[in-house]
Formats: sequence, structure tokens, C-alpha cells
Amino acid sequence: MVRNALSQTILEVKGITKRFGGVEALRGVSFKVNKGEVVGLLGDNGAGKSTLVRCISGIHPPDEGEILIADKPVKLNSPMDARDAGIETVFQDLAIVPEFDVVQNLYLNREIRSSNPLLRWLGWLDTKAMTKRSQKSLNRLNSRIPSLNEKIVNLSGGQRQAVAIARAVSWGAEVVIMDEPTAALGVEQSAQVNELIKLISSQGVAVVLISHNMQHVMDTCDRAVVLYQGRCSADVAIADVDKNDLVSLITGASGLQFAESA
Repeated sequence: MVRNALSQTILEVKGITKRFGGVEALRGVSFKVNKGEVVGLLGDNGAGKSTLVRCISGIHPPDEGEILIADKPVKLNSPMDARDAGIETVFQDLAIVPEFDVVQNLYLNREIRSSNPLLRWLGWLDTKAMTKRSQKSLNRLNSRIPSLNEKIVNLSGGQRQAVAIARAVSWGAEVVIMDEPTAALGVEQSAQVNELIKLISSQGVAVVLISHNMQHVMDTCDRAVVLYQGRCSADVAIADVDKNDLVSLITGASGLQFAESA
């Protein structure tokens, strides 16, 4: 599979600062992500990763700085604002309902109502349209899910991730943020998720990947942005580092000097 990051910057974070009382969680964080690029967002616990993701996802508006999508500043005061701007986030808990089937989860809170005015008024849903579009979304990911009528609780961890990713990219997402997508998965299922990430990036979707698994980062990412004590301490091409370099950058023990990636 050929994966080429395009030259167009799709996400730019400029000077993001976020305070919680007297605690400055983020201190002027800046970086860029191009279309079709996979960027690892790395850092130790407390480095500011979660806060930054919540800022980009519209959960915590930053106190200073700005976020740009395709060179245009956007105000993200809610998760809906982020979605409208083309940013989808797949959190570690996936935010899917185990007792719902695949179609119900893909269209959760985005259901298609019946085109019949009376049935629409009565709240009837167009299950045929949702099923057809769900199949198209999963086909885009070469999904191995056996049936759209299967409840999520009966799917494997990798298949659940596929549903969450399909939901994220089905709505015209330009940027997908993934929080520890392989943390609870075995080797085979983790490999499936890696392939999904590579597939959607090959289709022009930018991916910001939060992971503590350095091998996962090395196998999947084009670049790594490292946060340390709320600051962006490194922005490196994966081809220029190894796993030990990344660990050193994360812990602040590295004496290595890297120029920022273009």
C-alpha cells in the first residue's frame, strides 16, 4: 500500500496554551499535520497530550493560541464544532454502545429519518439508507466485520476499532485523532488497526495517533511530535530516529538535537 503525505497542511496548532487554575497544562504548543500524514503525539503521563487532544476536539477551548484547518482559523467551543470543522476523535473507550448493532453505532446521534413526511414526523428512521451507507463505509476500510446486524458486544477488539474508525471517517473527516487504539488489543488485532490507519491515511485523511507503544509508532507514523511538561519539545521524522531516541525524547533524557520537520 502506497502512503504519501500530501504537501497541503490540513491541521495547524499555533501557540496553544491551556490553564486549569494555577496549573499551566499547555505552554505555547505548535505543530502542523499534512493531509494523509500520520503523526504520533507522544509524551509521558502529565505531559499535556490529553489536554491538547481535548482542545483540538472542542472539549477544552484553549486560553491562548489558535487552531487552523486548511489554513483557516476555527473556533472549537464544543465537540460539534470540531466535527463541523472536519475533526473526529476516537477515544480509548471508543464511545460505542455494546448492545447496539453496527449500523446503530455508526449512525448514533446522526440517524437518517424517513423521507416520508408523516413517518419522519413520527420519528421513523430510514434503516435501509443507513444500512447501505454503513456497508459502503466499512467497504472503504476493507472491514472484516461479518454482519451489520451484529451487536458490538459480539465483535472482537479489532472489529470494534474498525466500527469506531468507520464512524469517524464516514462524515467527511479531514483529521482523525486516535487515542491509544491498540492498548487493549492482541498482536493480530493491533496489526489490523495499523493497517486501517495506513489505509485511511492513503485516502488523504490525516491521523494524529496517541500511543505509548513505540513499535506501533515506528511502524505506523511519518512523524512524531513530543510533548514534555506542556511544551512541544521535539518534532521529528520517524525515519531519523529509533525507539530508544523516542523514549529519550519523551522522558527528557535525550541530548539529541533534531531540526523541526518541514
